Amino acid sequence: MKIRIKFQKQGNLKFIGHLDVMRTFQKLNRRAGIDIRYSGGFSPHQQMSFATPLGLGLTSSGEYVDFDMNSVPDKKTFLQMLNDVNVEEMRLLDACLLPDDAKNAMSLLAAADYTLTFREGHKIEEGFYEAFEAFLSKDSIPAVKKTKTGFREVDLKQQIRRAERRPEGLFLQLDTGSVSNCKPEFVMETFYETWGKDYDPFMFMINRDELYGEEEGKLKKLIEYGSDF
Repeated sequence: MKIRIKFQKQGNLKFIGHLDVMRTFQKLNRRAGIDIRYSGGFSPHQQMSFATPLGLGLTSSGEYVDFDMNSVPDKKTFLQMLNDVNVEEMRLLDACLLPDDAKNAMSLLAAADYTLTFREGHKIEEGFYEAFEAFLSKDSIPAVKKTKTGFREVDLKQQIRRAERRPEGLFLQLDTGSVSNCKPEFVMETFYETWGKDYDPFMFMINRDELYGEEEGKLKKLIEYGSDF
């Protein structure tokens, strides 16, 4: 059976990379005695897959990992078993039981929510929100994105699904996945370049709030692809 878990990554854990997160879950499962399925062969490993890596320095309240299980208790017991041996900053928030033919979380990804707040000591520049609204109102936002094979031009306008002003900063909903992928840091870097001002990459604290798949043009939280157990 397949289980999808939603968890948070907060506090100083934002400095832990994706491989360390994977290793942490492997240790948690062994400590908790979770009946996760192992691969065969000479070097068996736990069968799990993550939705998408979180950038170093970002926090999150909406990360996902899928487990292949041999057996599983009820959800409350399952979450408690893992949280009892976990740290608060990586607390498991929810879980669902997936159908046998369910796609893994990574293949479903379509969008992500982010909240950007100004760090203490960084003031909101005069005209910031007005300039950002003007930036978003453009018919197209050409930008050059660095890829593994070089550079390519993109229309950033097509990758920003929603943008909302908030007292402490900004809310952004961006394309996320293999087809179209946009990071909040790239949005802000492009905005400041267009605005004609220097961009300080440490200006904002960024939290990833949620991850979505998409069905018939409608976004669906990854936790909503399964059922309670």
